Amino acid sequence: MAAWARAVRGLLLDVSGVLYDSGGADGGVPIPGSVEAVRRIKASGLKLRFCTNETQATREKFVRKLQGLGFDISVSEVTAPAPAACRILKERGLRPHLLVHDDLVPEFAEIDKTNPNCVVIGDAAENFTYANLNEAFRVLIGMEKPVLISLGKGRYYKETDGLKLDVGAYMKALEYACDVQAEVVGKPAKTFFESALAEMGVPAEQALMIGDDIVSDVGGAQQCGMRALQVRTGKYRPCDENHPQVKPDAYVANLAEAVDLLLQQL
Repeated sequence: MAAWARAVRGLLLDVSGVLYDSGGADGGVPIPGSVEAVRRIKASGLKLRFCTNETQATREKFVRKLQGLGFDISVSEVTAPAPAACRILKERGLRPHLLVHDDLVPEFAEIDKTNPNCVVIGDAAENFTYANLNEAFRVLIGMEKPVLISLGKGRYYKETDGLKLDVGAYMKALEYACDVQAEVVGKPAKTFFESALAEMGVPAEQALMIGDDIVSDVGGAQQCGMRALQVRTGKYRPCDENHPQVKPDAYVANLAEAVDLLLQQL
């Protein structure tokens, strides 16, 4: 019996790189076996949350794309950074300057954005121009106490045509320029995983995270007391297996293999 598979009641699944590779004319390509793997998880009675740092679209649009690729998924099953950031902005009376993807802007429709007193940065893709980064820099540097909120801190991710820089690279640039520490909303932040666990109703010791990012998925989950597997799909690279700080509870070829092994223990 695989030790990591014992007494698991709930699964957190990363999406990009685990369920599918994004990009291309259709918005992405399912990773072989992943559509069926999600169906099998749901049929098994295990609790399930999709835990993503996706910030290039609203949850509704993102879910419609995944449904179009064949996945059984609903908006209510997705834990994502933008809604969590909106809660923080409202609670603290923050008015953001947004450096995000155009398709994510509707998530912030109910947030006051006049006279910004913070910057929110997400995976803005083509919006990461010099002019836009410099505008965000000027907003931050003009504050007595700069507040930078980042929707994740990934270094890169994989699309169908190769690896792409993620929000973390640009977050670090603003941190350095403004001498500020970003508040990360999304993986690997502990509060993000705790929120997903609460939504699922499963304690950390009975939950399993499956992801392709050694730091954001595996490391973030383990610091919350969860077990975590790394798939050898998506952004996985062989050098991940020599990471100096983070060691997954196991490596699996893909989500389908992880589900095969897990369901054998039920």
